[in-house]
Amino acid sequence: MKVKDSNGNLLKDGDSVILIKSLPVKGTSITLKKGMVIKNIRLTDDDAEVECKAEKMRVVLKTAFLKKG
Repeated sequence: MKVKDSNGNLLKDGDSVILIKSLPVKGTSITLKKGMVIKNIRLTDDDAEVECKAEKMRVVLKTAFLKKG
């Protein structure tokens, strides 16, 4: 399985990514801001999603909103 960011770069476990769009987190009042660096991502079974820790909680993000940092 190959996981790619919005620019087509390959992602792997432990990579750092940058958000290319501000995203609200479902179930909370938190919004992850555009340009935020997220470190140490983990790949999931779905090649369109990655798991990470942002704002002290675990979230799953779509790779379409990420670029490799």
